[in-house]
Amino acid sequence: MDLFPIFLKLQGRRVLIIGGGNVGLEKITSLSTSGAHLRVIAPRAIEAVQQLALQGKLTWEPRAFNDNDVTTADLVIAATDDPAVNTRVFQAAHRHHILCNSADDPPNCDFYFPSIVRRGPLQIAISTAGESPAMAQQLRREIDAALPTDLGPSLTALGHLRRDVIAAYPPGEDRKKLLHTLASRPVCESPVCPTRAIAFPSSAAASSKGTSTPVSRTTAEKGRVYLVGAGPGDPELLTLRAARLLESADAVLHDDLVPSSVLALASPTALVISVGKRCGVKRITQAQIHTLMIEMARKGLSVVRLKSGDPLVFGRAAEEIDALNHACVPFDVVPGVTSAFAAAAALRVSLTDRRASSGVAFSTAHHSSPALFPALQPDTTQVIYMPGRSLKALAEQWLNHSADPNLPIAIVSRAAQPDQHVQHTTLAALHLADATASPSLLLAGWALAQPAAQALSPVPELPAVESTVSGPVARPDESPA
Repeated sequence: MDLFPIFLKLQGRRVLIIGGGNVGLEKITSLSTSGAHLRVIAPRAIEAVQQLALQGKLTWEPRAFNDNDVTTADLVIAATDDPAVNTRVFQAAHRHHILCNSADDPPNCDFYFPSIVRRGPLQIAISTAGESPAMAQQLRREIDAALPTDLGPSLTALGHLRRDVIAAYPPGEDRKKLLHTLASRPVCESPVCPTRAIAFPSSAAASSKGTSTPVSRTTAEKGRVYLVGAGPGDPELLTLRAARLLESADAVLHDDLVPSSVLALASPTALVISVGKRCGVKRITQAQIHTLMIEMARKGLSVVRLKSGDPLVFGRAAEEIDALNHACVPFDVVPGVTSAFAAAAALRVSLTDRRASSGVAFSTAHHSSPALFPALQPDTTQVIYMPGRSLKALAEQWLNHSADPNLPIAIVSRAAQPDQHVQHTTLAALHLADATASPSLLLAGWALAQPAAQALSPVPELPAVESTVSGPVARPDESPA
């Protein structure tokens, strides 16, 4: 029996999914860009499905399946781990003449989920009629590797040009021949695009004489992962590219520390899933994050892996880059404003005040033993991410290595956010510092003793600094410039 390949428009259609586990999530992810109304029925659901329900991406009914549930659906998917339940779902759908897919059960399927290669509006669907999904996935990878990565934007531009040609030229062999010629050439949106000039030579000539070329927006490309820096938490500190990728992504996998004000920039149709790990509590492993990124991209979704601050600073980006490279999944890295710079801005200091600091050292106390704390350099501003509860041990180590007890220290919590909090202290009094809300940073160095605005002026005696922690703040000896 041959299958009839077809591409369905599911916008506004009702899709019923029985099962709230990993298989159900896989089907939900596949349908996420279709515009369908997703309804999940399952006594229990994994956290990712629950989060999607809370975000309004789908409706979850925490109960067992009833045969009558299928009567209001346009399409049904059985995705439980109980073959008997899946068979019941298929039989109920069959009685009501509703198409049904039963996961990993070809005899109880009216249709199959294909392996898909996507390049923008281009979709290549591969099916083995349920004989070997593994072969379909292998073929998908081979086709994906063979197709140009920029085919999607080029096809979109070609579609715009095709509509312009159809509007400008009468039907006939000449127009048909022109459309075939255009389809064989690379196309861009620029008015001076050489391919566009073939269709509209006079317009291209006019553009080349002074008409400005519009600047194209950066949008998320299907089948690609973007490791994006969310900055310290203020949406206005996002890069333009990060904001545009968020607006156009199909899926956003974000750290817990990314605030809702940043997540609100994501497309209303995007899957937004928290994959964060806080205070040692892991709701999802790093390996599972890798799998989510890779499988979503392979399903043709554009995926933003949204990481607090800058993705390349203490964000385990190296592991995610290795996983994406190993899986041959295309990806980009989009830098962000790291929280160290936001903390310096909150303190109104330069981390490299030329009179006190010739360098900056970034390190972390997270999951480190006291022996691994970085050594202080006299002319370096030390920034420690995630200092946590290690302040006493840190102070003891530095003091034991002859650090100046009067060394200025600041602890900045939730830098650049509305509830930002700053504590000023010294190394000698560091153990008395108040507990702070995450995320927080510790900054230490003589550059903190002088505000950046006074960098080119003689340094006066510092006024008393309001602080929750007592302790003198001394100036470093000035040296010739």
